[in-house]
Amino acid sequence: MESGLSNRIKADKHFDAQRAEWKLQLAIQQLPEKQRVVFNLRYYDEMPYEEMSRVLDTSEGALKASYHHAVKKVEDYLLNG
Repeated sequence: MESGLSNRIKADKHFDAQRAEWKLQLAIQQLPEKQRVVFNLRYYDEMPYEEMSRVLDTSEGALKASYHHAVKKVEDYLLNG
């Protein structure tokens, strides 16, 4: 289901989806390897932390912290990079 904000962004004649995706990929590439792996598994694959914990042999708490830090770094890059 599309949000009102999503519709407004898409309606903006200056919005470029390809450029936005490119910038997101650049932001992800700036992350340390562990954060990049966790971000990709959670954001793109929507993998639950419990499953990630088994696959990566890391505690759920550590994974949640890595994801949180990764999201903050990606947001910062997108807004200020």
